[in-house]
Amino acid sequence: MEKEFDVVIIGGGVAGMMLAANIENKKVLIIEKNEKLGKKMFITGKGRCNVTNLCDKEDFFKNIITNSKFMFSSYSNFSNYDCYSFFEENGVPLKVERGDRVFPQSDKSSDLISSLTNKIKKMGVKVNYNEKVVSLSKENECFLVKSDKDMYKCAVVAICTGGVSYKATGSTGDGYVFSKMMGHTIVSPAPALIPLVLKEDVSSLAGLALKNVSVWYENEKDKSEKLFGEMLFTHRGVSGPIILSLSSYINRKNIENANLFIDLKPALSEEQLITRLERDVKGNKKQIKTLLVDYLPKNLIDIFLKYCKIKDSVSSYQLNSVQIKTLVKAFKRFGFTIKAFEDINAAIVTSGGVNVDEVNPKTLMSKKVENLYFAGEVLDVDALTGGFNIQIALSTAMAAAKNINLTK
Repeated sequence: MEKEFDVVIIGGGVAGMMLAANIENKKVLIIEKNEKLGKKMFITGKGRCNVTNLCDKEDFFKNIITNSKFMFSSYSNFSNYDCYSFFEENGVPLKVERGDRVFPQSDKSSDLISSLTNKIKKMGVKVNYNEKVVSLSKENECFLVKSDKDMYKCAVVAICTGGVSYKATGSTGDGYVFSKMMGHTIVSPAPALIPLVLKEDVSSLAGLALKNVSVWYENEKDKSEKLFGEMLFTHRGVSGPIILSLSSYINRKNIENANLFIDLKPALSEEQLITRLERDVKGNKKQIKTLLVDYLPKNLIDIFLKYCKIKDSVSSYQLNSVQIKTLVKAFKRFGFTIKAFEDINAAIVTSGGVNVDEVNPKTLMSKKVENLYFAGEVLDVDALTGGFNIQIALSTAMAAAKNINLTK
């Protein structure tokens, strides 16, 4: 015989926890496949959890890459400033760091999770751990939620299962399956905020960080905007903040044989660089490899000179005007060939998911099935790094909670 609840929430990540913590006067069940709640939230931001971003509204929406308009209503209902107040009022002192990013003062994501967990307990929510939902159906006015352990009957269901990245945290795309069972269409998942794999061997540069550089993408027909900031070389390619952001802009483009370009000196024009190099090489008997230590990180110089087709043994004063121009062009347009995105499991978030055209943006209820709700990464909404994706999860969860509280 089915166990009866008013609301069943599938998934106990950040969206599921926030939703459960704000549903009032109802018998609520969270079904969580992991042994604890908030498993992905726990590892976010290297265990610190960048919970939101205190930029203004205009900048906030500029950082939403996919379906930003869908977020207008839920963000207005629960903004980044509301998020800040919510956690402080629930026992988590916060701090604002560079780029308006918000973290717990303790630098422990576990404090945020504990805060939500404690509120969930106070609300009398039941949590079933290590239990996996296998099917979802609706008969008359009631949903039937079948798990690998039991069957549940309820008036309201909320799908808060996340995407398909970080599979070890339980994000294995289950929510897409349940949504399809309810007649929803799924925008094919793609990696967002993910490192790039390069065709060139850059293993010798692994761990090298470049600060204050610009990057962009180009293929034969297309060119992205330049992104300025910090990047990092890996054993297979590149990562770091601006690379991850770039990946979200190009994750649905044809990247085969496309190029990644780096402006190593964005603060200087080609003319300024030519003037500076001509001055520095004049009468200088140092090898060009030694001279470039003043321009580049030491372990980047060999690959840079190889790219310029200039021997590292050449004395600086021997460089001719053509070679100087070649160096300058490389400073401003240092190129690599993109091979692929890293495996989607390495993506910080998933782009794609439940088609938002089929979801009411104000209530987060399905337009197809009454009393079926969605919140968080399962929806086809994604943003750049900086706390925006967690805010999306929290805002959509609060909008859903507000409407569920109105149901009898």
